[in-house]
Amino acid sequence: MPTPRRLHWTDIPLATLPTPRGTMALHRSLTSGLCRRAGDPPGVFWGVGDRGPNLGPEDAAARYGLDHLAHLAALDGVKIMPLPDVGPALARFRLEGDAVLIEAVMPLRCPDGTPLNGLPPPRIAGAETEPVFALDGTPLPTSVHGADSEGIAARRDGLFWIAEEYGPSLLLVEPDGTVLRRLVPRGSADRFAGSAIPIVASLPPVALTRKLNRGFEALALSPDDAVLYAAFQSPLAHPDRAAHDAGDLVRIWALDADSGDFLAEYAYPLDPAGCFRRDAEAGPVSASDVKVSEMACLPDGRLLVLERITLSTHFYRVRLGEALPAALLDPTHRPTLEQIGQAGMQAAGWPLLTKQLVASTDLLSQVCGDLEGLIVLGDGTLLAANDSDYGTEGAQTQFWLLPAG
Repeated sequence: MPTPRRLHWTDIPLATLPTPRGTMALHRSLTSGLCRRAGDPPGVFWGVGDRGPNLGPEDAAARYGLDHLAHLAALDGVKIMPLPDVGPALARFRLEGDAVLIEAVMPLRCPDGTPLNGLPPPRIAGAETEPVFALDGTPLPTSVHGADSEGIAARRDGLFWIAEEYGPSLLLVEPDGTVLRRLVPRGSADRFAGSAIPIVASLPPVALTRKLNRGFEALALSPDDAVLYAAFQSPLAHPDRAAHDAGDLVRIWALDADSGDFLAEYAYPLDPAGCFRRDAEAGPVSASDVKVSEMACLPDGRLLVLERITLSTHFYRVRLGEALPAALLDPTHRPTLEQIGQAGMQAAGWPLLTKQLVASTDLLSQVCGDLEGLIVLGDGTLLAANDSDYGTEGAQTQFWLLPAG
């Protein structure tokens, strides 16, 4: 098997913050999602970064001596945001030989120029909302212009769809970072009242049951540019958190690539947690640790899905087949897809997507964990990148060329 190759890259400094245990050195994180755009020069590709620098309160205390934050770990899904005004950004890269170069960074912004930030949107009944705090322990506000962007797909007209986890929502974005509109679940438009971005409440409302920090994660466009595929990161917390914790199916939605209107839903079966060898060897793992972090569309219409925990990543080819019954999209339907699970779907004769393993970092020990960005190059080689989390825990961005079987 060909050897994976790490490409040369230097992170872009963002800020240095003093802490009781030295400096917190932050840099731009631009690889939560990657894509290529038709018509761009050879070697050019695009990326998107997530909400901004953030870390858990236990890590803040252990790594930086910020002991006054440790008690916040009792709050579900809590995050500390050192630079809350630094929000997501679009980036244009160029692959040149054994190096990745940055050509431009465009912070996402509203049509009136207001920059997006990384704060969660206002609370809404029936949806979980992340609690966030500043470095001094002060609670941070919500924002109608907050986004936690994770996935990106490029349309042939030059615009981008960007998926974000908070809403969850889909952003239609110009190459300069201007957000033209935001698609949100039906029934949640009031959550974004006063936003400078046009809000379209068109997505199925079941999306509001996403588990904290596990909303839309991956996007891919069909080869004919007609269908946008959007994957949740994890099973929904539908009808409750227990369904998420035990869930082994991720919903993939097919949407009209122009309007974002819903077309169909598919069930992607997750691997058992124990199959991720490097993670299992490092400590206990559970079903709720497994997640989908990226997708790409292959020329024949199949999806390439990146499935991972933290240290181990599996890449699968997936052929789209029969869609799920429409009833499973109804928030009132019981049992829910998450409660039925893989075994129940098979017993009922309902369709599950089939997977073919392409590559696994369990067999490529030199490749780092936390892979989130993925594109397929013209020769079939995979270009993957980790999420460095802005350097909050000392990680650097890594780009890897990976062989695909």
